[in-house]
Amino acid sequence: MRIPAHSVCTAIRDDIVAGVYERGGRLTEELLARRYGVSRVPVREALRTLEAEGFVVTRRHAGACVAEPTEQEGADLLEMRMLLEPLGASRAAQRRTEAHLKVLRGLVRLGQERARRGNSEDLRSLGSWFHETLAQASGSPAMTAVLTQLRHKIAWMYTVEAPADPAESWAEHGAIVDAVARGDGERARALTALHTERATVAHRLRFGGGERPDRVRNSQHPVNMSSLRH
Repeated sequence: MRIPAHSVCTAIRDDIVAGVYERGGRLTEELLARRYGVSRVPVREALRTLEAEGFVVTRRHAGACVAEPTEQEGADLLEMRMLLEPLGASRAAQRRTEAHLKVLRGLVRLGQERARRGNSEDLRSLGSWFHETLAQASGSPAMTAVLTQLRHKIAWMYTVEAPADPAESWAEHGAIVDAVARGDGERARALTALHTERATVAHRLRFGGGERPDRVRNSQHPVNMSSLRH
C-alpha cells in the first residue's frame, strides 16, 4: 500500500482504530514507513500528532507505542461527547448554511430508507456522516475538530450495538435537522442531548468487562421526552 505523505497520520490513526495495531504494541518508524510507502519523516510527524491526540504514547526504551486507555478514560470520552454534541447542534441552529441543511436532509432521507431495508452497515456510515456534518454546521472549526477526535477515540475503544428500532433513531435525526432548520437552538440542543444519551447506552468496551456505561448515562439530568416529540 502506498499513500501520500500528508495522509500518513490519517492512515495510522484509522489502522489503530480498526485494531490493526494492538493496544500497547510498538510502532516503529521503519516498519510504518515501509507499510505506507513513505519516508520516516512524515511517519515521525504523524506519531507526534497521534501522541497529542492520545492514540500513541512514547515509552522509555520502547519508543512509540499504541496507547492503552483505561475504562475511566473511555467513560470520560462518552461524557464529553454528551456535553459537546448538544452544544454543537445549538450552534448549528444559528450558523448552518443552506448547503449544510441540504446534506443533513439528504442523509436523513437515506437513513430512513436504509432503516426500512435493515441495512445496518450503511446506517452506521450514514450516522457518522450525519454527526460529522452537524458538527461542521456549528461554524466552529475547533468544536468540529474536538468532536471528530472524540468520535475516532470512542470508535477505537467501544463497539456499538445496533439500535432496536433504527427507524426511531433516524426519526430523531430528522427532528434535530428540523430544529436546526428553524433556528431553534434550545430544541436542537435538547433533542441532541436525548439522542446522544440513548446512543451512549449501546456502547460496549472492546476490552475489560464491556459493561454498559451507566455511570455516564445516569450523570445526565432526565429529559422530558413527551415535550420533545412535538
